[in-house]
Amino acid sequence: MSYTVAIVGVTGAVGQTMLQVLEERKFPVRELHCFASERSAGKTVTFSGETVRVERLAPGVFRGIEIALFSAGSARSLEFAPQAVAAGAIAIDNSSAFRMDPTVPLVVPEINAHAAKGHRGLLAVPNCTTIVMVMALKPLHDAARVVRVVATSFQAVSGAGAQGVEELRSQTLAWAKGEPMEARVFPHPIAFNLLPHIDVFLDTGYTKEEMKLQNETRKILEEPGIRVSGTTVRVPVFTAHSVSVHAETERKVTAAEARALFERFPGLRLWDDPEKSRYPMPILAEGQDDCFVGRIREDCSLENGLAFWVVGDQLRKGAATNAIQIAELLIGRPHAEDQARH
Repeated sequence: MSYTVAIVGVTGAVGQTMLQVLEERKFPVRELHCFASERSAGKTVTFSGETVRVERLAPGVFRGIEIALFSAGSARSLEFAPQAVAAGAIAIDNSSAFRMDPTVPLVVPEINAHAAKGHRGLLAVPNCTTIVMVMALKPLHDAARVVRVVATSFQAVSGAGAQGVEELRSQTLAWAKGEPMEARVFPHPIAFNLLPHIDVFLDTGYTKEEMKLQNETRKILEEPGIRVSGTTVRVPVFTAHSVSVHAETERKVTAAEARALFERFPGLRLWDDPEKSRYPMPILAEGQDDCFVGRIREDCSLENGLAFWVVGDQLRKGAATNAIQIAELLIGRPHAEDQARH
């Protein structure tokens, strides 16, 4: 069986990756519709060797669409995802618009595929950094129940979209030429710099991005009491987010046990041999659907603590691949079911 699929926000970084992942995974697309803003309408994209014209996103465009993949920002998702559902489509949304809605499943297929069964036509993809982190937390949580996490993220500029990538590229070229580096997307130059500032600051001093780590992790793991303190940092890397994680569990998990747990978990690749300089890096994870975990050690400051480093391509597993894995679950593709844990 094949399906009529729509990509909303096809000209963005995640939308372009969705095209690629749909093709790579041979998702059964009978007919593809591509939507974007009026500014991009009329452009063309290529899918499976065919040219597809980009249509303007507008009311009424979802008639006949069966699966709608959204990656066009919260405002457009809030307006158009309910319209897609009303027209009979299943909407899978990459924005933050519906993640914490109790009626909308927040799904990472390897972790909580069972949650997708209760959908009402709309499902949400978690924040990209949350996905990378929970892929490693889940096997620990199953084995020893995670109670507290301290995490520092090192997030690539592609997390801010194609404009973020262009800003790093243009600033790097300007630096090499001895020219001023202009900051338009980020509040300060990102080339050769680190910005401990992603999303807006709250009264608590945390940012919205940092609170997503706690709130979304609680929902995905179905553990409302887990405590997560995050610091999110934008770094001059084009693709792939890295997260330094210190996790506290109810019982002690040794580094050896953790390696065994990580190695068995679907979608997670153990990459941990420090003596041979083998550890996860953004350049390793770029273009990969698996997340990589390494630098695994028992936390010397905490009896039941474990420290590790996890890296994942946020355009793929952090967004496009995860969305398409959700679609695969919903249509019952066998290999998607094999990857799911529940």
